Amino acid sequence: MTTETEQVQRVELHPDAAAVRDWTERLTLPGLFDVHTHFLPPRVFAKVRAQFDLAGPAIGRPWPLRYRDTDVRLAEILGEFGVRHFSALPYAHKAEMAEFLNDWAADFASRTPGALHCGTFFPEPGAAAYVSERIASGLELFKVHVQVGAFHVTDPLLDDAWGVVAEAGTPVVLHAGSGPVPNAYTGPGPVAELLRRHPRLQLVIAHMGAPEYREFLELAETYERVRLDTTMAFTDFFDEMGGVFPADLLPRLEALGEKVLLGSDFPNIPYPYAHQLESLERLGLGEEWLRAVCWENGTRLFGR
Repeated sequence: MTTETEQVQRVELHPDAAAVRDWTERLTLPGLFDVHTHFLPPRVFAKVRAQFDLAGPAIGRPWPLRYRDTDVRLAEILGEFGVRHFSALPYAHKAEMAEFLNDWAADFASRTPGALHCGTFFPEPGAAAYVSERIASGLELFKVHVQVGAFHVTDPLLDDAWGVVAEAGTPVVLHAGSGPVPNAYTGPGPVAELLRRHPRLQLVIAHMGAPEYREFLELAETYERVRLDTTMAFTDFFDEMGGVFPADLLPRLEALGEKVLLGSDFPNIPYPYAHQLESLERLGLGEEWLRAVCWENGTRLFGR
């Protein structure tokens, strides 16, 4: 029998929660493990949202954000969706910014159930030192965004930092694909060179490497510790932007097994959270693959 308290709690859930929970329960999953969500200091988050609001002229179409709220409420919404583990993924776009973001992300993780302890680094003197210190303090996941940061992954100022990360085995969500808008720093070539220098890096290629799906999938097949995240890939929004995943690669994607991780880009998405899940299901790769992507692979990688 449902109590009055339970009825109130159900009414107060985010309107999008039921669809996500229904999908998860149908697959008999204990929850979702989303490796690609974003939480940032309020002033930084406000600037990021402003950029998305102006995205129409930049990418040729509007990008209306569906989820806008405080970091506390957004984390609560993920909990209402049944997302049990998620990331913060701060990323620096200039020197002397990374450690400010790292301090904030460490605090966020300490006060937010389910949040991974995340951080970032930037090509600047001392990067290897603070990367090492953050890993020693328990950091679980880095984010590097070369498109926004406007730097090459092979920048000499990063080489020692990459070496530290590779030795520690700390995963890095790396946005290096050319979507949604290419620049001089995106593409698979620099990442391939980085992996030749540091083949033990645990890279998680954001957005499946869109639109260079084939090249980044080949890197995941070649290097033992390279993975892909599903962020926005396969969704109608991404497909309409010319990011359609080649059908002939689907058998190889299925064969990657534990190397594919659920990512959503919440809250910076222009559609309901459940659409990412439904987009994965319509690939037709089966429930076992979906369970691995949406839960098991994340728990295996992070030991949670």
